[in-house]
Amino acid sequence: MSASTRAIVAALSANAGIAAAKFVGFAITGSSALLAEAVHSVADTGNQGLLLFGQRAARRAADTLHPFGYGRSRYFWSFVVALVLFTLGSMFALYEGYHKIGHPTAVTSPAVAMTILAVAIVLEAYSFRTAVHESRPLKADSSWWRFIRTSRNPELPVVLLEDAGALIGLGLALAGVSLTLVTGDPVWDGVATVGIGILLGAIAVVLMVEMYSLLIGEGATGAEDHTIRTALAATPHVERVIHLRTQYLGPEEMLVAAKIALRPRIPLATVAAAIDDAEARIRAALPAARVIYLEPDLDRTDAG
Repeated sequence: MSASTRAIVAALSANAGIAAAKFVGFAITGSSALLAEAVHSVADTGNQGLLLFGQRAARRAADTLHPFGYGRSRYFWSFVVALVLFTLGSMFALYEGYHKIGHPTAVTSPAVAMTILAVAIVLEAYSFRTAVHESRPLKADSSWWRFIRTSRNPELPVVLLEDAGALIGLGLALAGVSLTLVTGDPVWDGVATVGIGILLGAIAVVLMVEMYSLLIGEGATGAEDHTIRTALAATPHVERVIHLRTQYLGPEEMLVAAKIALRPRIPLATVAAAIDDAEARIRAALPAARVIYLEPDLDRTDAG
C-alpha cells in the first residue's frame, strides 16, 4: 500500500466514525456548528472514496485512445474532491450559519456537543498525524506550504488540507458551543458555523487552483530539471542540451523530450549508443522519467 493510500484510508476511517457521532450530537443538541461539521465529515468521507477511485482508475493500461495511460485520473478526481468540498461543505455551512444567526435557537445538552467534538478532535488528529507522517519523505526539507504548492502527488496535499481544515473547524465549533454556553446567546453557534464555511471555502479554492494546474500538465521542478540536464551533460558525445521539455503524465510518471547536440561526424551506431546511454542516465537519476524522447542534432551555435 502506497503512502498516499495509507493516508486516504486512515482519513476515510476516521471521518466515517466522526460523521456518525456528529449527526447524533446534532440530533441531541440542535447545534448548527455540529450539523455543519457533520456534513463536512460526510463530504470528507465521500472525498476519500473518490481519491481511492481515482487511484484505481489511474492503474488502467494505456490504450489507443490514451497512449500515455490514465495517470492523470488522479488529478481529475482530486479536482472533483475540491469541488465537493466547496459545494457540499462550504456552501452548506454558510447557509446553515446564516440561518442560525437570523433565527437563533438554543443549544440543548451542550456537554454532549462538547464531548463529541473532543472525541472528533482526537480522531481527526490521528488522521492528520498519519497524513503528515506519510508526506514527510516527499516533503523533504521544503515547507509544508511549498509541499502543497509543488507536490505532483495530488492525494497527500488534499488529505493534509482536509484534515487540517477539519481540526480547525472542530475548534471553531467547540468555541461556538462554548460561547453559547457562557453567554447564553445561541447566535455564537451560527457565527462559528459561518467561520467553518469560510474556512472550507478557502481550502477548496486552494485545492482547485493546485489540481487545475496539475490537470492541464505541470513539468519537472527546478531540481528535477537540473538533474535531467546534468545527466545529459555527463553522457559521452553529448555537447549540450539544445532544449528540454517535461510534463508529468501522472504523479509517478514524467515525459521527457529533449534535443541534444552531439559531436559532429560520429558514426550512426555511436549516435544510437549515446542516446541509449543518455536515457539510462536520466532514468537512474530520476526514476519518474519513464517516457523519454531524445532528438540528436548538431551544435549550430556558431553557424551563420
